[in-house]
Amino acid sequence: MEFERILIRYGELSTKGKNRKQFVAKLATNVKQAIKDMPEIKVHGERDRMQLYLNGASHEKVTERLKPIFGIQSFSPVVKTELDVAAVNEAAYALVREHHKENGTFKVAARRSFRDFPLDSSELNQEVGAFVLRKIEDLTVNVKQPDLKLNVEVRSDGVFLSCATILGAGGLPVSSSGRAMLMLSGGIDSPVAGYLAMKRGVEVEAVHFHSPPYTSEQAKQKAIDLARKIAKYSGQIQMHVVPFTEIQETIKKQVPESYIMTVTRRMMLLITDALRRKRNGLAIVNGESLGQVASQTLESMLAINAVTTTPIIRPVVSMDKNEIIKIAQEIDTFELSIQPFEDCCTIFTPTAPKTKPKLEKVVHYESFVDFDALIEKALNGIETFPVEVAEMAEVKDEFADLF
Repeated sequence: MEFERILIRYGELSTKGKNRKQFVAKLATNVKQAIKDMPEIKVHGERDRMQLYLNGASHEKVTERLKPIFGIQSFSPVVKTELDVAAVNEAAYALVREHHKENGTFKVAARRSFRDFPLDSSELNQEVGAFVLRKIEDLTVNVKQPDLKLNVEVRSDGVFLSCATILGAGGLPVSSSGRAMLMLSGGIDSPVAGYLAMKRGVEVEAVHFHSPPYTSEQAKQKAIDLARKIAKYSGQIQMHVVPFTEIQETIKKQVPESYIMTVTRRMMLLITDALRRKRNGLAIVNGESLGQVASQTLESMLAINAVTTTPIIRPVVSMDKNEIIKIAQEIDTFELSIQPFEDCCTIFTPTAPKTKPKLEKVVHYESFVDFDALIEKALNGIETFPVEVAEMAEVKDEFADLF
């Protein structure tokens, strides 16, 4: 069946009052980014909903692009007919026939905003419902809890019908809440943390620490691939790869073994915070889950966080591992995360790390090394590049072949 447009419902955005216009504009930008390879589609954001005029584009393809976009509560492919009762009946029958269950129930929900149409809303409900019931014998009406709801909207430019309601990703449009730096390792937790922050409207830029030859190119590529997985929720993510070898080697030589992990995390946080300031970010996001490892006890967090006053967002802090794994599987990062490539967080791991490090001791051990110079050197060596969702990268490659 050919659909004329897709109707998008906002959900949580509807509660934003005077700020709604800004949120809708950001959502429209994100939708346009997701379908930028389909220029025939026109996006029209209204106060209470958004409409995508397909102009012949595949509604199935557009549906898959819309599903991961935060800020969309639900959406429906829409059929348009002329302002003619017979045409409405036929379109309604075709839609219900395609979507109804055997021996199922349905209802018609008509709304007439164009007063010159010959039938009012109640009469249209009865007319269309009766026509569909005559055509489909195993169908019955249930106005309270139908299996299928047929929406019919009469407007001055035509009649619009839909009966499939597809759930969106919910949340807030990405970047409507500002920018943050995501400390992206190769593990399970940090991609999930990035995804959850994005769901609350945060635009994330990924920061990955790379320590060759201790960490391999495969480990670096794994982090890039993880960034690409969560990029589908925003269209693109900026990736920052930090050269961290010299800092880690220095820590291993100069700091007592039990404090290596604490000092390493502090240096990572200092670098991420400096990059945040450079990129005009407002916060730092990480995948810390309280008590999961030695560096994620409250005492460790206190000692590590002492290097900055920047807000640290920890979306998975109260989750257990099974809860985090479930989300990782849902967003398709789990299989990548469990690939056996070591990252900076796992090399030089002490056999007995301090779970309750003393801040005064940490500061004392750090005082024997000029970490400021090492951090500046690492910042100057950062490799920054965009990571796009796979479909967009493929489209770009196809166009590149034309030149």
